[in-house]
Amino acid sequence: MTARVSGGGRENGGEMVVERQTGASMMEQLVPEITTHALSYLDYPSLCRLSMTNSLMRKAANDDNAWKALYRKDFTLEQGNVIPPNGWKAYYAATRAIVNVNAEFFRIVRERSLQAMGQFWLNADYVKCFHATGESFSGYNAVMDSWQLAFTWENVADFQIRDVRTRVLSNMAWVTMKAYVDIGAGPFDVTNIYELHNGRWYMVHHHSSALFIHGGGEQQHLQG
Repeated sequence: MTARVSGGGRENGGEMVVERQTGASMMEQLVPEITTHALSYLDYPSLCRLSMTNSLMRKAANDDNAWKALYRKDFTLEQGNVIPPNGWKAYYAATRAIVNVNAEFFRIVRERSLQAMGQFWLNADYVKCFHATGESFSGYNAVMDSWQLAFTWENVADFQIRDVRTRVLSNMAWVTMKAYVDIGAGPFDVTNIYELHNGRWYMVHHHSSALFIHGGGEQQHLQG
């Protein structure tokens, strides 16, 4: 719609022409740079909901720069030169999926569920597990036997996971993090590697740095 305003809009007292989009919201009339900046304040669910409002907002919410900004806000970028082949929205979704899978692993450890752990690992002869005791195990059966033994230990400590860093490729992802235990020792380093098979992520490698706690005149091992 074109509006004409008479008066002091010009030095000669003529008319000033103002262009305005009929029915457009203020958000839709912003320049792309300002829109991207405004969207950077939204969280993941809000950005997804915004994309379902109308075609203009869907285009804005699917902008690659908006998802790149959200990724940098929600996750630690391990390498500054990452260029996702399928765009930042797809990379954000894949990273969030891996972070959730990784959190599920530690839930299984806390609950000492051998059945869940068996379903969590890929059943393959090349999987490997390095526990915090310093022992290593290769092959699915050996890895499962190691977790069966680990879940019987009385000193499975409660822990918090911090400084999570994730890198996702097309069918592989790895996560590095620091684990802080509740008995005052730590942190110790943990690396988990996952492979994508038939649309599901499976663990293929777990490595915890060896951790020794001195107490009672002897060394105690912490499971992880």
